[in-house]
Amino acid sequence: MDPIFSTPPVLPAPLAWSVLALTAGTLAFLIVLAAHRTRLMLLSRGQGPSESLCWEGPLPRVTVQLPVFNEASVVVRLLDAVAALDYPRDRIQVQLLDDSTDVTTRYAAIRVAELREDGLQIQHLHRKDRTGFKAGALAQAMEYATGDFLLILDADFVPKPDLIHRLLPPFMDHGVAMVQARWDHLNESRSLLTRCQALLLDAHFFFEQGGRYSGGLFMSFNGTAGMWRRKALEDSGGWSWDTLTEDLDLSYRCQMRGWRFVFLRDVGVPAELPEDQRALEVQQKRWAQGGVQTGKKILPRLVAWGPGAFPLRIQAEGVAHLMGHLAHPFTLLLGLLLLPSAVARSSLELDRFLWLDAAVFAGATLSFLTVYVMAGRVRGRPLWRLVGRAVATLALGVGLTASVTRAVLRGLLGGSKDPFIRTPKRGEGTHRYRPLAQWGDAALKASLVTWMGLGVVGALVWGYVATLPFLLLFGGGYLWLLFGSLREFFSPGTGRSAVTPHPIPDASQAASREAAGKAEHQPTGVIP
Repeated sequence: MDPIFSTPPVLPAPLAWSVLALTAGTLAFLIVLAAHRTRLMLLSRGQGPSESLCWEGPLPRVTVQLPVFNEASVVVRLLDAVAALDYPRDRIQVQLLDDSTDVTTRYAAIRVAELREDGLQIQHLHRKDRTGFKAGALAQAMEYATGDFLLILDADFVPKPDLIHRLLPPFMDHGVAMVQARWDHLNESRSLLTRCQALLLDAHFFFEQGGRYSGGLFMSFNGTAGMWRRKALEDSGGWSWDTLTEDLDLSYRCQMRGWRFVFLRDVGVPAELPEDQRALEVQQKRWAQGGVQTGKKILPRLVAWGPGAFPLRIQAEGVAHLMGHLAHPFTLLLGLLLLPSAVARSSLELDRFLWLDAAVFAGATLSFLTVYVMAGRVRGRPLWRLVGRAVATLALGVGLTASVTRAVLRGLLGGSKDPFIRTPKRGEGTHRYRPLAQWGDAALKASLVTWMGLGVVGALVWGYVATLPFLLLFGGGYLWLLFGSLREFFSPGTGRSAVTPHPIPDASQAASREAAGKAEHQPTGVIP
């Protein structure tokens, strides 16, 4: 295609070479990450270690821990699902770890009293402050936990009745510390946003977790839908809240002590996907910032050489795993460099090598698309629907780099005292909390959309057709999330709790329900 107007601008040679070097380094980093993900996908095809299929002997005592914070729309559903677990009542203890500051505590108190009347051993631990956030609640609850095994479920999860029986058998191996189930999706079909998230999570569980487990590599507890051996948790130092990903931190500390993790890909626990874009961004930013914080904390010990050093394959996987969120700023940087790198090649009369950048970029893109399509196929989704959804998922991942990059930089440069911001849940009602949207994120998205738009114009004017598909992919991702940000800025209920799903019980009803359990002594801070 001939350029529409004059020849492109000519950059000074030093600047042109600098742009090309920066582009090459960025592409090299991203292609390594793409190759790493492809390797995990291939490893996931292995069988992995042979695990026990049934529990032998008397059933152990299990404590089910339910950390919640302002979860009025889902807390009753959660309690009902846990009460329906098919496990002997004299062998199970339930702890509701309630840090709420809204009506959640009243809903929970009433339902807890009813379940106690039905014979369920259940505690309602309500803290007056959120010291340590989720990790702090879990650590404090250990003082009152009576189980040898601890099953942790977040507020939006709905376990099936046989979950405990399915998670227990691998613990017949006394070296197993944690057994993780995959996440299933209650609301996948709600929107394109939720359908794309389903692919992202399926790729993580089936290929990343599955690959690490099958390959004998360190894997992570996902914060929920997993069961811990209490002895292993205590041996590893317990819960810590000096990062925003306490689950990832504990996972590595535990495995570095010699304990083993198990992933059961055939055991799923349904859960909600964030339906609001801002809720998704809150989740992704916390994971990214906390992941980098954990990497800074753990990697110096993991990659140390000398007597007792970990195998090189464990060290390499740990670096790729814990620093994988660096892909966000590198992807953003690559988008910024798409057109400048083409201009730099022209300035140095290296146009004939422009196809090389396009080929490498296409290879990295195709790798991610393949992973998403294959993740969908594992779920049995039809191929003809998956291709378009995989492209949309890739665009969503690109769009998220605008806000998540800032979180990665905070994790690298500081922000260790940042609060743990929970992911809002919708539940079956209309009560939900929408966190305040951030103008900084929206401004960055708008700037990136403008830059990509200028890049498209420049590519058309100067004839850089090979860059157009990638400019459109990046521009489309940023534009999608920019529209979402602007829509949520002006949406009612942003930054506060919206309508509650059920009438709030009156004080007399609440008091009568709570009085039902007061005959039983409870420790300070526990609502009986």
